[in-house]
Amino acid sequence: MSDAANPARGETALTVGDQTLTVRPSFAALVAAEQQVGPLFALVEQAAAGKLTLADTVTLIFHCLVGRPDDLTSESFGDQVVEAGIAVLTPVLRTLLGQIVKGL
Repeated sequence: MSDAANPARGETALTVGDQTLTVRPSFAALVAAEQQVGPLFALVEQAAAGKLTLADTVTLIFHCLVGRPDDLTSESFGDQVVEAGIAVLTPVLRTLLGQIVKGL
């Protein structure tokens, strides 16, 4: 579990399962995500067109988790998201995509 998210640092809180995680798009996190999902600007364009996949969304957010538990894998995170309902990702994704385009 992470400390409380601080919007002034570009952080967003995400609650899945019994834990609240902090999402922050650091350079290293975005590079790691980009290596798996492809160019970030293409990802933003897919989102704008309503064609962003669940797998890409989970991968992007997973890489931006701050202080994620050691036992949390991308797959288990995806399972928790599905259990919580994928709508929990909407506000986090909106903020994250805005930060990718405009900066923090």
